[in-house]
Amino acid sequence: MAGKTINLEAGPSQTYDYDESEEEQEQNEAWDDWQSDEDEPEPGLLCLFCDSRYESSETLFYHCHSDHSFDFLSIRRVLGLDFYSSFKLINFIRSQVAVCKCWRCGLVLQCKTDLQNHVHATDGFEQSGKLPWEDDIYLKPFLVDDALLHSFAGNEDEDDDPISVDKDELMRELMSNGSVDEIRIDSKLIAEITSSELEACEKNGAREETCADANVPNGYGKIMIKEPAEDSRVPPRKQKDKQLRVSFANVAAKEIKIVNEDYFGAYGSFGIHRVMLSDKARMDAYHGALMSNPSLINQATVMDVGCGTGILSLFAAQAGASKVIAVEASAKMASLATQIAKENFLLKEVNQNSEEKAYPPGVITVAQCMIEELNNFIQVEPHSIDVLVSEWMGYCLLYESMLTSVLYARDHWLKPGGAILPDTATIFAAGFGKGGTSLPFWEDVYGFNMSCIGKEVVEDAGQVPIVDIIESRDIMTESAVVQAFDLTTMKPDDMDFTANFELKLRSGSQGEEISTDAKSQISWCYGVVLWFETGFTSRFCKEMCTLLSTSPYSPRTHWSQTILTFKEPVAMESARCTTELAKSAVVGTEHCPAAQVRCRLSIVRSSAHRSIDISMEITAISLEGRKHSYPVQIFSL
Repeated sequence: MAGKTINLEAGPSQTYDYDESEEEQEQNEAWDDWQSDEDEPEPGLLCLFCDSRYESSETLFYHCHSDHSFDFLSIRRVLGLDFYSSFKLINFIRSQVAVCKCWRCGLVLQCKTDLQNHVHATDGFEQSGKLPWEDDIYLKPFLVDDALLHSFAGNEDEDDDPISVDKDELMRELMSNGSVDEIRIDSKLIAEITSSELEACEKNGAREETCADANVPNGYGKIMIKEPAEDSRVPPRKQKDKQLRVSFANVAAKEIKIVNEDYFGAYGSFGIHRVMLSDKARMDAYHGALMSNPSLINQATVMDVGCGTGILSLFAAQAGASKVIAVEASAKMASLATQIAKENFLLKEVNQNSEEKAYPPGVITVAQCMIEELNNFIQVEPHSIDVLVSEWMGYCLLYESMLTSVLYARDHWLKPGGAILPDTATIFAAGFGKGGTSLPFWEDVYGFNMSCIGKEVVEDAGQVPIVDIIESRDIMTESAVVQAFDLTTMKPDDMDFTANFELKLRSGSQGEEISTDAKSQISWCYGVVLWFETGFTSRFCKEMCTLLSTSPYSPRTHWSQTILTFKEPVAMESARCTTELAKSAVVGTEHCPAAQVRCRLSIVRSSAHRSIDISMEITAISLEGRKHSYPVQIFSL
């Protein structure tokens, strides 16, 4: 960045006739003259489209994304722009805005206000075509001392996800001033908040203020605060609840939109679909359910929620469905699913005007939208669907929260008594031993003991869930059912639950360490592993029911298992411990192993959209009934 420099050279001391006060006055005047030569630039980074300034490029780009429909990070990612191309893009936009010209379509507006009202989405660039900012003239900064040109590159080493609100800080801020007692942000809240409600709130005296939390980007943490009316008769608590709904409308809606864009954008990667299509257990379960149950599928109207490549829709069409509605939110995958259905002569419109082909008419219609917005794209009669199929499962079953979309489709379009595939889902748990951790690896690295690293890794794993494969030989307890779901009757709120279960050593399990008492065999439990099964039961699949399992005892799937590691391992045994020392020792230690471990597990949808929070409490119980409880552990997935 250009700036003034002052060169001070040492020289011989000199004597002056005027006094010190005159010297000080002249120095001050000289300093004032130097300052006036060049006005000091305003602090902060200047927005590309308006006069707003921000302290960081992250907050500036978020403002551009939310207020001016310009997603800098997404454009860089999609077009693969390097540093210099991004540098040119910034200068190009500034040059266009300076002459009130839309950088995207080239339309010239009357004034800057008209330009800001005109801005629109920036999709549609051809990656192979010439970009309007490729001319090297845009390597020259359009603005003198444009600080943004020196700060945007810091994002290259970071994730491309737009900055999100620190909701924990925001909650603490609101709770500290007594505005709310508890806050929850999810898609259901946003669905319930309509524009009419917001307008009504504004008419009744609501005012918009900016959140005082410094961690919330400007323009993002706006809160609607209800001014108390003198004649209000609404109880304070109800007022508070209503205020809360309005307060977080903008915050939650923007965050959910960004998460959804990133989520569905990620499914535009062919690698993800190749992994899923290569998952034999996954494909066999759905193929069997759709292709081997003609009484269910033949001449049925089928809806495929989150169709991806459209493979399940292709199965349904091939099995004899009369109509298949494939819904996919990713624009890229919806386009490809349409092309795949067309090339396989299964797209509904492909043969209507063709007399040369002798293929039967296609049955698949692809709708590019979220299922919650389906009626904005195509009209589907309420409760007109015979079979609802979806591969909605995430890690630990509930990660990604796509199940809520399936239940939404069920409630709006599935016929009474209609089939939902799969129709059951169950989460299981078991305790695992040392082999389920990385400790054995670190204990012998080319003959060297690095167990100190292994201990740190295990400690870190006590805070973050691990998605990985657990070998069946490392499972040391009996399996326990954590939670079972019936998709025909469950409600979205059933996804948040707390379950209690007990873990006991499985019969025939081999202990890892043998105590001095020959009758007692000790095994160390290092944590709990979770997996799920989904069932295509005989309720709907009359000819052939199937089961998709992600168990450690079944063939591997791309879901693997979800591993929750204890902060410290728990000693367990099946034989009675009779030594005097054991009677006073802490249960779960080597001197008094536990006969069982009681677990209390809570899984709830996180305030971070499409994520889940898991809390785990364990209590070691001896054969004599003595107990020792361990501190609760919190995991975020």
